[in-house]
Amino acid sequence: MEIWINPACSKCRGALTLLDAEGADYTVRRYLEDVPAPDEIRAVLDRLGLEPWDITRTQEAVAKELGLAAWARDADTRERWIEALAAHPKLIQRPIITADDGTAVVGRSEEAVRDALGRRA
Repeated sequence: MEIWINPACSKCRGALTLLDAEGADYTVRRYLEDVPAPDEIRAVLDRLGLEPWDITRTQEAVAKELGLAAWARDADTRERWIEALAAHPKLIQRPIITADDGTAVVGRSEEAVRDALGRRA
């Protein structure tokens, strides 16, 4: 399993603490430094079963600068959202845990992290 984190994020640190406590085997990806390419974002969205606007931190300053609140949330603008996430990774909700069974979760709660742990192969 892989977890996309921002080390400054308390939710990310909490998820790592829980993964460690459960003895999980995982890889850390500091996604602000190791920025996911659009194809990787698409793959994670598929695993999450979500759309790019569902994992976008719309309250970030850059979201306001880009005017994301006014962007359409439909198939025609999906790629625009993905490109924005790749260009501005701070917009990506965190932590994202890719589970061993091919799915993923946004691990913002202990329950979500435990859900990912339960998906181990």
